[in-house]
Amino acid sequence: MAQLVKLTMLSSLGLGTTLTFLSSHWLLAWMGLEISTLAILPLMAQHHHPRASEATTKYLLIQACATGMLLFATALNAWMDMMWNIVEMKDSIAIALATLALALKLGLAPFHFWLPEVMQGLDLTTGLILSTWQKLAPFALLFQISHATLPNLLTAIGLTSAAMAAWGGLNQTQLRKILAYSSTAHLGWMIIVIQYSPNLAMMSLGIYIFMTMAAFLILKETSSTKISVLSLSWSKSPMMAVTLILILLSLAGLPPLTGFMIKWYILEEMTKQSMTLSATLIVMTALISLYFYIRLGYFTAITLFPNTTKIKALWRRKNKQDKIPLATVTTVALTFLPMAPLIVALANSYA
Repeated sequence: MAQLVKLTMLSSLGLGTTLTFLSSHWLLAWMGLEISTLAILPLMAQHHHPRASEATTKYLLIQACATGMLLFATALNAWMDMMWNIVEMKDSIAIALATLALALKLGLAPFHFWLPEVMQGLDLTTGLILSTWQKLAPFALLFQISHATLPNLLTAIGLTSAAMAAWGGLNQTQLRKILAYSSTAHLGWMIIVIQYSPNLAMMSLGIYIFMTMAAFLILKETSSTKISVLSLSWSKSPMMAVTLILILLSLAGLPPLTGFMIKWYILEEMTKQSMTLSATLIVMTALISLYFYIRLGYFTAITLFPNTTKIKALWRRKNKQDKIPLATVTTVALTFLPMAPLIVALANSYA
């Protein structure tokens, strides 16, 4: 793809998400969602591979279905209450339909089955955009209607997402699919708490984006897309392998890494809301997710002695990736736990 075309698509991607951020009218928000969706399609199909074309087609159909459901919900709300303002949705059926449409766009369970399949057909850079930037606009809309959404519906979606993503990632060997299930599980935690503490949900989304960026950039640095290739990363770059293990443990939510902050504050908020049973269930799903993160860490830590292998080893390759973004997101993903009280205090002060 020509650099000018790629720059145009990336600019349109940013423009669409920014338009959704700044919108208070549902039609403007819909325009922003459509601009960002249409902008990422050429980036997904740029490699002219059957898998990429299949992933692009699936993504287009899923997003079109979600957008149609969202338009129907907003039109129903306008018909019932004569309101097109995002924060003034009052009709319960329209709110439920809008929530389900945004859940479909975000890849939340039980509408998450498209996300691993689409992610598998993309390269790591486009997969990074799909896992991070494309989550911002639908999450911003869900943030604005969170005060009016049905609590039981959001709790059910969150618990189902955490549970099904944990089970779905157990037997995977493709790293992009595992990160797709990880995305669904983390968003499930955020969806549960967004109705009670939207600022905490936004902070959790920001930290998740930094952790996911770190994981994708390290996988791109080591050219790892499968577990069998991941087991060679220690021989190629021991420092990257250690960093990847720490990033995976941070995604799992183990202290003293940054990912522990998300789960700790969400569980604290759920306890304050007397959601003891839901907190217990989501912690049990986190234990299941911990298994496949530790499994990836185990394969990363394998040290292979000189032997004959049938796997193509990329020992000597030209590395042109900039290390500054990788160093920045890795630092945030690993060492921001001591800053947790300050971050929460700042979030509460702007509430």
